[in-house]
Amino acid sequence: MTRTLVSVDIGGTHARFALAEIAADGAITLGGIETLQTADHASFQTAWEEFARRSGGKLPGAVAIAVAGPVGGEVIRFTNNPWLIRPALIPEKLGATDYVVVNDFEAVGHAVARCDAAHFVRLSGPDKPLPAAGTISVVGPGTGLGVAHIWRDGSGSYRVQPTEGGHIDFAPLDTIEDALLARLRQRHRRVSVERVVSGPGIVTIHETLAAIEGRAIAPLDDRTIWQQGASGEDSLAAAAVDRFCLSLGSVTGDLALAQGAAGVVIAGGLGLRIKDALATSGFADRFKAKGRFEQMMAALPVKLITHSQPGLFGAAAAFAARYPEG
Repeated sequence: MTRTLVSVDIGGTHARFALAEIAADGAITLGGIETLQTADHASFQTAWEEFARRSGGKLPGAVAIAVAGPVGGEVIRFTNNPWLIRPALIPEKLGATDYVVVNDFEAVGHAVARCDAAHFVRLSGPDKPLPAAGTISVVGPGTGLGVAHIWRDGSGSYRVQPTEGGHIDFAPLDTIEDALLARLRQRHRRVSVERVVSGPGIVTIHETLAAIEGRAIAPLDDRTIWQQGASGEDSLAAAAVDRFCLSLGSVTGDLALAQGAAGVVIAGGLGLRIKDALATSGFADRFKAKGRFEQMMAALPVKLITHSQPGLFGAAAAFAARYPEG
């Protein structure tokens, strides 16, 4: 029996909706995706009603929601939009008798666990599939730095554990990163890895490289630096992207060590946009440069997930895990 549900992925700027189908064998299929601007809607419920209108009427009584923020409280609030979600009121407000609400990176963890090998490309390590048993570390640079791990039991079952690993301390490994840390310490009493290896972190990297070279640069936002760096349009921006990849390799390796990983996945839209830079930069060398454990790190498969909508797919997978019998 196939079950249909609404899958939703809500961030600060966009809310993505899709009808998802879960087949009797557990296979998940996403239908057409509608992307709404959160600023255009007064609440999640009015956005839901707009999606219902676009979908041609009544929606199924099942919903999976991935949210960019902490879950578990009576009220879910968003950092960059004014919406509120009260999970206890979902049956009344949305007409959904079955529902699941997960953190957006927990949803990504479910996507990593459920996607087939075609949705992964190799970044470093042996060119083999992710292991069917053991821990998979998942690291996702974006607006922040998402970190989770998946534990697989070898028989197809798994558990996703979201963490706050993006807030561990940043540890510089060379003089450029020493200068980067010094700059960040002028603004923050404590410098976490998220200050460096997240989308906005490229601004401080760019500023630091300019200061080292004695260049006067006009202030640029992170989007501009990423675009100029990825395209090669500006050499300093390109150097900032390379430095970002080096630091991300170090941080990802630290997290894999701490979590006892048997495999690693880089996730998130930013990772996908810079996949070519990750593959050709020093990311892999920094990932495995862990002293006495270098051989062990070199033996870990490190992949990039290429699924276009891991949040929507993962939210539906989280629903399937919560309601395995349909």
